[in-house]
Amino acid sequence: MVSFLDAIRAHAVRTPEAVALRTGSTSLSYRRLDARIDRLAHALTTRGVGREKVCAIALEPGPESVVAVAAVLRAGGAFLTLDVTQPQPRLAAMVHSAGATSLLTRRTLRQTLSLPVDGPVVELDELYGPEGPDDVDASDGVHGTPDGLPEVSGRQLAYVSHTSGSTGSPNAVLIERAGLDSYLGFIARDYGLGPHTVALQVAPLGYDASIRDTFAPLVAGGTVVLAERSTLLRADSFAETLREYGVNTLLSVTPSFLTFLSQQDRAGERLSGLRLVVSSGESLLPFLSSGARRVLPGDLVNQYGPSECTMTATRYAVPSEPETTADLVGTPVDGMTARLIGPDEREVPPGETGEIALGGIGVARGYRGLPALTADRFRPDPGGPPGARAFRTGDLARSRPDGVLEYLGRSDRQVKIRGYRVDPAEIEGVLLGHPRVTGTVVTAEPDDQGRVFLYAHVTGDLDTVTDAELRRHLAGFLPTHMMPRRFHRIERLPTTRTGKADRAALRGGGPSFPGRTP
Repeated sequence: MVSFLDAIRAHAVRTPEAVALRTGSTSLSYRRLDARIDRLAHALTTRGVGREKVCAIALEPGPESVVAVAAVLRAGGAFLTLDVTQPQPRLAAMVHSAGATSLLTRRTLRQTLSLPVDGPVVELDELYGPEGPDDVDASDGVHGTPDGLPEVSGRQLAYVSHTSGSTGSPNAVLIERAGLDSYLGFIARDYGLGPHTVALQVAPLGYDASIRDTFAPLVAGGTVVLAERSTLLRADSFAETLREYGVNTLLSVTPSFLTFLSQQDRAGERLSGLRLVVSSGESLLPFLSSGARRVLPGDLVNQYGPSECTMTATRYAVPSEPETTADLVGTPVDGMTARLIGPDEREVPPGETGEIALGGIGVARGYRGLPALTADRFRPDPGGPPGARAFRTGDLARSRPDGVLEYLGRSDRQVKIRGYRVDPAEIEGVLLGHPRVTGTVVTAEPDDQGRVFLYAHVTGDLDTVTDAELRRHLAGFLPTHMMPRRFHRIERLPTTRTGKADRAALRGGGPSFPGRTP
């Protein structure tokens, strides 16, 4: 199998001056991108980055972070990208759970974040200086395998991502190179990407969707536009970015964000240049039910899949006149399988509800340092080759006669919030760390547009504790997407006959249990 790094190198040979990355008023050609990757890869190998070793990358979004990810892989290592805007304790927990043995960063970030790694810290300031890398010779890094860099195999570790964990710490997911290469190649082929593609990187660093955003267009010889995060969060500046750079492809947008864009003035005009929009992370049904499909003149694809299966396992091409009563997630991507398992552990027939079990090349090794959880979620795959495993998603679905999967929701407590999978137990654990909180249950509830938000029901001596104070406490440990929209103060938590928290009684504000809001 050809790796995605080989594809980038091939473009550097065939079309060396084609634009690979654009940011602000500057651009980086495929020749210069490939050469910078090689240069950094050699530097990393001399500092111990290599096979099965995880290198944490703490950099601001931009060309440096793109080069860093590719260079770690070319050096034979595995990467862990970090969103440097997240709270330091959470970043430190990720570095620890991933088993990172080195850190690639800038000096100011190193001092600010103080991330714990047992091995070397590589500062780009030391390698390049504050202004970044100098221009490299046109012949560097574009002819064959670079001397001094190791051969790699598909079974090697490629990257570590994280999912919300019920223990209060994020779970580290181990993804291999074969799954990553297969997936990026599929995206380029199946979605018709090519040299004409101009894609905007939307997903923030630290989330696996940013890998798709960045590298699938580069596999196809297209251009990736890198914009500041603040620009992407405002409707007017987002639309202006699309227009200024001629963006025609969005590979990682959530339905919530699509709905936000569709509600703006002149939405149809502003989005008219988009040839392809790929949505994932949460149900697309509210967006379709609102009639907003009409503002997207190009192709719209609904993707489904957990981080444990290399980002995406199924996809569905949404027609211009879509169904608005079913959440359709489609059929498996190349190299993946999807079976529906009933309570008796047998595959259910078409039309019946079952838990989605995903098999194939994209299934992760498991969770680092969590053998019991790995054994529970990653089970033998009877439909695969000897030794193959299938990931039990906890998601429910039924299969239509044509094989298209209809998503029916979760079978456990985990929910999707703005595209991120969240275990409410993690939020509860942090809330209980507040000295005035004695009990808490976090529930997820939809608003009148079908968007899901988090609500925290709390007990304790909280008469003088404001919502803002509770949010400040949470912000010290959790990212913004895990922040409850509302705090519901109650005298006591309702319980079931077995003594467990009665979450059903709490949904909708818990009318049977009076709340107190300061």
